[in-house]
Amino acid sequence: MATFRDLTLPVLLAGAIWAPSSLWGEVTVFAAASLSTALEEIADHYEDQTGQGVTLSFAGSSVLARQIEQGAPADLYLSANAEWMDWLAEGGLIEPGTRRDLLGNRLVLVAHGDMPPVDISSELDLPALLDGGWLAMALVEAVPAGIYGREAMVSLGLWDEVAPRVAQTDNVRAALTLVSVGEAQLGIVYETDARATRDVSVIGTFPAESHSPIVYPVAAIEGRATPDVLQFLAYLGGPEARSIWRTHGFSLARED
Repeated sequence: MATFRDLTLPVLLAGAIWAPSSLWGEVTVFAAASLSTALEEIADHYEDQTGQGVTLSFAGSSVLARQIEQGAPADLYLSANAEWMDWLAEGGLIEPGTRRDLLGNRLVLVAHGDMPPVDISSELDLPALLDGGWLAMALVEAVPAGIYGREAMVSLGLWDEVAPRVAQTDNVRAALTLVSVGEAQLGIVYETDARATRDVSVIGTFPAESHSPIVYPVAAIEGRATPDVLQFLAYLGGPEARSIWRTHGFSLARED
């Protein structure tokens, strides 16, 4: 697997297209694309309660980390894996004492339309399921969902036979879209993403032991831990936000 420093500029520029921002607000959050539906709901509730604006920008965790490194004005970063957060921390770009693990997730195999469920194991005949079609995944050497997916496939001995049929996208929501519109027969996404559309069906869940634990860490960016930022950071782990995260299928990494 390639190191995180191997990401190329064309990939970064392409990924940036998938990172729309709302109007400028008091707290700017860069968050993994898989969090978009739940985090938008949480931000709406927070704004209604406090009157404080929240700007959300979504993309693959790798793209967002690179944008922060290049000076993008993020206040909070919510990654879909620890490695990209580590990468920013190593560069001195994370405010000390603000990082914590927030959420967990599961990896699933989705299909366009209805398809019978399958047991995801080393015995699974993926080429037969694809039947000449494509398997949509986020970038397997840069985006967490793709990294987890490739890791799971390799551990189960399924990767080599389907690698030529993998259609890679800039983020996990883009992979989901390929399946939902029928451009890809199957896709590997987070369980929470699969809930975002009725046009796909979950046909299997990857064994937890087949890939690294899926953890979403959050932290304030260095120099931006203002009282407003820290207040929203605390809200993300508070009772109301926890309820919304659970409603959208996330597990909570911390319960204290």
